Amino acid sequence: MVDLTKEHILVVDDEEELRRAVVEILTLDGFEVDQAGSAEEAAEKMAQNAYDVLITDYNLPGKTGVALLEETLVRFPETIGIVITGYGTIETAVQAIKKGAYDYLTKPFKLLEMPLMVRKGLKERGLRFENQYLRTQLRERYGFNNIIGTGRGMKRIFELVDTIAGLNSTVLIQGETGTGKELIAKAIHFNSPRKDQKLISINCGAIPENLLESELFGHVKGAFTGAVQTRIGRFEQAGGGTIFLDEIGNMPQALQVKLLRVLQEREFERVGGNSTIKVDVRIIAATSANLDQMVKDGLFREDLYYRLNVIPINLPPMRERREDIPLLVQRFVHQFCDTHKLDMKTVSPQVVKALMAYEWPGNVRQLENFCERMVALTGNRPAILPADLPDEIQNKDSMKFVPLIEIPDEGINFQNVVTGMERELIQQSLRRTNGNKKLAAKLLNLKRTTLIEKIKRIGLGEEIAVSA
Repeated sequence: MVDLTKEHILVVDDEEELRRAVVEILTLDGFEVDQAGSAEEAAEKMAQNAYDVLITDYNLPGKTGVALLEETLVRFPETIGIVITGYGTIETAVQAIKKGAYDYLTKPFKLLEMPLMVRKGLKERGLRFENQYLRTQLRERYGFNNIIGTGRGMKRIFELVDTIAGLNSTVLIQGETGTGKELIAKAIHFNSPRKDQKLISINCGAIPENLLESELFGHVKGAFTGAVQTRIGRFEQAGGGTIFLDEIGNMPQALQVKLLRVLQEREFERVGGNSTIKVDVRIIAATSANLDQMVKDGLFREDLYYRLNVIPINLPPMRERREDIPLLVQRFVHQFCDTHKLDMKTVSPQVVKALMAYEWPGNVRQLENFCERMVALTGNRPAILPADLPDEIQNKDSMKFVPLIEIPDEGINFQNVVTGMERELIQQSLRRTNGNKKLAAKLLNLKRTTLIEKIKRIGLGEEIAVSA
């Protein structure tokens, strides 16, 4: 029975004495070790087991050890191959490495070298697996699947991001606070050829004006009081990757000139320095301000605006993409239930109606915060109910009457639905005014005569007593 907690090694050598010695030292070091005296015997064993490490002599009867390794890597590409050779020429080593060997040992060698080499190879493979996992996690986290949007506007944005992700063109993302500008920037970067390099972010509105230049471009030692050593700026840190300049509209005009040069020439100097530094970086900028208006008001450089606005992406506010709210709520509720180790909760239709009726001044970020609050306040209850809604939404009259209408595949009778809505609104207004048609008409912003005509048309006259 193979111990799955241990790495499994196959040692192949026709010299029985050396083979047994290698097996013994590796077993003592904690590995699960098999052995074979030929390439054919090794192939039979590998037909039954997958090995983490293959250690093979270069010269085997019949097939060479390098040929055996090459065939093994076709089936098990993550196997670590180590070749033992008694002919320690450069050509032999190069051939083994070219065919996929991790390393080689020349006879005679110290037996203690073998477990050290194996451990080193396994460690490097583990790091490679970890890097692959992290890259996968990044793709899942910042890929298109993480950005929810089913409406026409968001679908157009997805198509645009997919089109321009592989380019080096500068991108300007505009949208209200909380619409997901940074998420779009990350989706562009992590779906681009620069995805294995750094994405460096800086909020131009969160750093004092006198420090922003140093943050962006770095400084040399002694450039100003407190500059006790040379510091690399964000542009240099992002070399080969992407820099995300959030709230670019807050950048002081003096710095706008320097940024314009970076966009034009891809070069700059550190604060207090004289050396010109070249940089290969893609620039993605974002703003919640109206840059076009700022240009007209003389608050933002026109030439910089056009340099930034090569590929514009305009994110719609939440109130213009209400159709996405049910899916977003589902995602956020699931996310926070998982974070807080709670059983998955359902969301009542009334809650969804209320959320869809709200104006969302804080956009997606506000919706996310509200969902976390509702999950937390619900505790162990299995459902989120209207009573769990934040006060900002509960106090809105709109949540009392705006319906959530889903059109089924077979369609609806439009006139019947509209008539039903009219009936509900008129009944509510009459109940609130104790049947006074004049006051009810005022609540509905209708003329009294118009209301009376609607009451007669939809047959409400006999259902509810009304006064003049």
